[in-house]
Amino acid sequence: MGKKCIGVDVGGTSVKLGLFQITGELLKKWEIPTRKEEQGKYIIGDVADSIRQVLAGEIAGESISFKDIAGVGMGVPGPVMPDGYVEVCVNLGWKDKYPARELSDALEGVPVGCGNDANVAALGEMWQGGGKGHSDIVMITLGTGVGGGVIMDEKIVTGRHGLAGEVGHIHVREDETEHCNCGGVGCLEQVASATGIAREARRKMAGSHTPSVLRQAGDQVTAKDVLDAAKEGDALALEVMEVVGHYLGMALASLALTVDPEMFVIGGGVSKAGQYLIEVINRHYAHFMPISENRATIGLAKLGNDAGIYGAARLVLD
Repeated sequence: MGKKCIGVDVGGTSVKLGLFQITGELLKKWEIPTRKEEQGKYIIGDVADSIRQVLAGEIAGESISFKDIAGVGMGVPGPVMPDGYVEVCVNLGWKDKYPARELSDALEGVPVGCGNDANVAALGEMWQGGGKGHSDIVMITLGTGVGGGVIMDEKIVTGRHGLAGEVGHIHVREDETEHCNCGGVGCLEQVASATGIAREARRKMAGSHTPSVLRQAGDQVTAKDVLDAAKEGDALALEVMEVVGHYLGMALASLALTVDPEMFVIGGGVSKAGQYLIEVINRHYAHFMPISENRATIGLAKLGNDAGIYGAARLVLD
């Protein structure tokens, strides 16, 4: 059956797991609940137990031994240092842990790699998703917040302090007065995340009398409402998306002029707006990148919620 690898994506509510051929074919995926009580001390043991159960079960009609597993990769919601040290994962209750070492010990010494979940998702998109065929990509995840991951030469760039790829906290907006969750002001996340787009819409509605379908939702307006309305030509929604596109384009141009990837891959819930969103970003990105037509392209992520397990599995194949 050939060597296999396992990807583990540890989230605040559930842990997603996937069993893969080392060629990238997903054989099986499953989930277990994330037990966060007592500073998350049960999570690693639960993951190990779940892996043991699946390997002992009927995958392709036979059990799989540990010697057939090339390795297990794990994505976690917090900074991971190059030596695998995790200072803190707020959503899990972890402090001062080496989760890869713990999981390897629980799995009879199987090699285990660990990385930040956003970085790992970017690696997954490079391997089998929207960035397939490229070795240098930057993934931008537009969800509740704005995350990112930098992949150069098919490897995650973490930086010296684990901060590489924290694109949501690049300062882009001088006239912002409210604070971001990080403590800063004017972060990309404050305008380009799902919550940021909705907030921008509320501001536009409060600051003008422009008729808009968005006014029916009022303060309950969502990013999806804004994008759907913009696609239909709603004037106020289009104004909001011009602001969003302006700051995303600015940030991508800064990144392109710093790391010069082959491609930007846009993921997260906001990316469900599809090609319309890419066109808005592209227009502003081109405005901020007059230096060269020969630059990174922008495309959509393809793996959705599975990006984390794909990337985690890929972690252990180098």
